[in-house]
Amino acid sequence: MLLMASGLTGLRESFNSWFMKMKDEFTLNFINEDRWKLLLEGLGNTLLITFAAVLLGIVLGILVAAVRSTWDKNKENMKKGLGKGILRLLNGICNLYLTVIRGTPVVVQLLIMYFVIFASSNNKILIAILAFGINSGAYVAEIFRSGIMSIDPGQFEASRSLGFNYAQTMFYVVLPQAFKNVLPTLANEFIVLLKETSVSGYIALRDLTKAGDIIRGRTYSAFMPLIAVALIYLVMVVILSWLVGKLERRLRNSER
Repeated sequence: MLLMASGLTGLRESFNSWFMKMKDEFTLNFINEDRWKLLLEGLGNTLLITFAAVLLGIVLGILVAAVRSTWDKNKENMKKGLGKGILRLLNGICNLYLTVIRGTPVVVQLLIMYFVIFASSNNKILIAILAFGINSGAYVAEIFRSGIMSIDPGQFEASRSLGFNYAQTMFYVVLPQAFKNVLPTLANEFIVLLKETSVSGYIALRDLTKAGDIIRGRTYSAFMPLIAVALIYLVMVVILSWLVGKLERRLRNSER
């Protein structure tokens, strides 16, 4: 009994010592000098970049997907002429865009945007939005193209018989159905984009990851700030994943 009591006392003292150490670490990294505000500012920048890049990626993705799917569906039946030549050129540009963007790392694209293309600009958030939006657009384009190509060709024929031209058919008939089909995959792409923005610190932009690294540099304590950053990302991804799962279930139920 004495040995058990002694062991419990030692365990309690060890726990209390560990708890006090964690409390001191928390105070040092987040409470002192209001360092938690760095994480709050970084989180705001991360969310701003992510959502703006998502919108840009959707716009680019839809345009590229529309061009590529139009070429794939009509290249055999189109007559030679200016229209076919312009569409062939646009399709070639879109293919080049997809090849370059998907074939190079996003961090390299970000550095090129900051140090080369926009070297005279100090608006780091705008540069990050453009870099991540253009990168996301390449992947969104392929997602949308697969959705468009999955639509039954009879939908096109039925729409044309009702008097819709090709552009109206794409906008009013095909794209809404394709969007519904690819929405879960599209949502997962946005989750990936949220995590990819963690490289924004390469251009000295104070995003969430950079904020944690700044705290680490000031306190010389790596554990607490980096774990906090990881937990914040984890919470955001879990919430988004839950929303995606709920969306998928709703879409499945709507098809019954």
